[in-house]
Parts: sequence; structure tokens; C-alpha cells
Amino acid sequence: MALPTSQLRLPMLLFAAAILSLLSSAWAQPRPLRVAATVGMIGDVARNVGGDCAEVTAIMGSGIDPHVYQASARDVSIFQRAEVILYGGYFLEGQLGEVLEGFSRRKPTIAVSEAAVGREEVITTEDSYGVDPHVWMDVGLWADTVPVIARVFAELQPECSDYFEENAREYLANLQALHEWVKAAVATIPPQQRILITAHDAFSYFGRAYGIEVEGIQGISTESEAGVADIRRMADIVAHRRVPAVFIESTINPRTIQAVVDAAVQRGHRVEIGSQLYSDALGTEGTAAGTYIGMIYSNVSNIVGDLGGEVPPLPSELSDWAERWGIAAEDE
Repeated sequence: MALPTSQLRLPMLLFAAAILSLLSSAWAQPRPLRVAATVGMIGDVARNVGGDCAEVTAIMGSGIDPHVYQASARDVSIFQRAEVILYGGYFLEGQLGEVLEGFSRRKPTIAVSEAAVGREEVITTEDSYGVDPHVWMDVGLWADTVPVIARVFAELQPECSDYFEENAREYLANLQALHEWVKAAVATIPPQQRILITAHDAFSYFGRAYGIEVEGIQGISTESEAGVADIRRMADIVAHRRVPAVFIESTINPRTIQAVVDAAVQRGHRVEIGSQLYSDALGTEGTAAGTYIGMIYSNVSNIVGDLGGEVPPLPSELSDWAERWGIAAEDE
């Protein structure tokens, strides 16, 4: 027996309503904001804040030195497609300056470090820059970039503003926990061994924030190489202080560190080359060190371990991050 027309029409109407509901949901979902970041540290903050509402591309990957980096045709294309450009400022991206200035006349181009960290908080230098741009080495200071990026994103993508705010709040809590963990970890290094010697002067904010003396063979920028006098000065410090380890960096040629080690041996002190540190770039994408939290975790673990301290487990606030990368954390 044939069903009445009204009974046939009902399932069709319900199906049509379901399709319309799906389509309206798709239309309501905003297109991700296209974001270009110069360095990975900024890119990772942007990804944590932006989540599904932002599509972030960092142009400088693992092992890239931003001080001497020159834009490629691909980079220019990424900047052109982006709706907002995020960069460090304070002369970090030295040779990208003209490119970034050009784009700033066409679209939002934000110097994140300069917007987050005022002149009263930066470390001044006596070189041509006048300012140390490596502010991410102080986690507490770098956390100030989170609300800056959240505000920029909310202005450009207001329909996601509550989402950005929630992401920013959660990420800030992670960074605050990380900041306290770094303090506790560095404090385990025997006082006489709290001296960090690296290839270039990228760790001054780290030293100021966490109570460890820092010496770099080269200055703030890597545009000029260390000279013989720099090597001799550092070897004198290493031998006199009986420093147990000196550190190479992922973006710097290790030959200057090896020269210091050789010169220290001539002065009667054998010093080890410690583990690799990340200074101006994150680690390889898809690894723990390819995130900002992982960069700091790796650096601190290597510094503390090689200088005679004990690396504590990460705090419970970072248990989700730690579990993702198979790293020990405190129980909830």
C-alpha cells in the first residue's frame, strides 16, 4: 500500500533541514586568519593563541640565524598572502628590516617584542643595536607577548575573540608554571658553577631572570665573527673559574667554542663541550624542541645537567604538554 504524500514529504523535509543546518554551521565557521611570523618563537605563541582560528607560517625554521637572514622569494610570497605579519623587533631581524617596513605600509605588521616589552625592561648594549632582542630567554618576560598577539588577532578576527582570550589564558598559565620551574632548576646548580658560556651573547635575559652568570664569546649579533682577543678572554675566564662545560648553539658555527676549549687546555684546565642549546631558533618542527616550551625545557635541562645541577620534573600544569612529548612531569 502506498504511503500518503504527507508521510513521504516529512523525511525529505527533515533531511533538507539537516543539510541546511550543516551548511549554516560551515558558513558560520570563520576562515582562519592568515598569519606570517618571522621566527619560530613568535610563531609558536601565535599558534597557541590562534588555535583553529589562525593559520600560522613561521618563515625561519630550525637552525636559522635571524640576525643575518635575508628574505627569499618564497618569504615575500608568504608575507603577501598574510593578513598580519608578526616579527620580533629590537633589531632581531636585522636584514629583513626594509622588507618588513615595506609591508607595514600595506597591512598590520607588528613588532611583538617591542609591543610587549618596554624600554625600561630591555637589556641595553653598547653595540650598534643598543638593545638585546633575545627577550624570549626570560619566560616571564616572553609571556607578555601572549596578550599582545591575542589583542591583534581579536581585532582582525572579532568573531573568534572569546576563543583567542581563552587560549591566551591557558597558555599564560603554562608559561607561568614554566617560569617557576626554570627558577627551581637553575637553583640546583652549585653556586660556584653557575656560569653559562655560549657562542654568542643570547642568554643575558636568561641570566638576569634566573640568577646565573652569562658570558658570550661573540656579541649580540652574529654578523661579525669572534676575534682572537675574544677567544683568549673567554679561555681565561673558563680556566680561572674552573668552568665544567661550555655550550654550542644550534644556529652558530661551533668552531669558536672549540677554540675556547683548546685555549683553556693550554691554560691547564680541561673543559667539556656541553649539549647544544637553542638560542635564535626553535628545534626541528614536530619535536618537543620545535615548540617554545620545549626549547626552554631542552636548554634548561642541558644547562642544569652539564653544570652539575639536578633537573626536576615539569610541574603538573604542564602535564598535558609533557605527556604529548613523553616527558616526565609531576602528578596532578
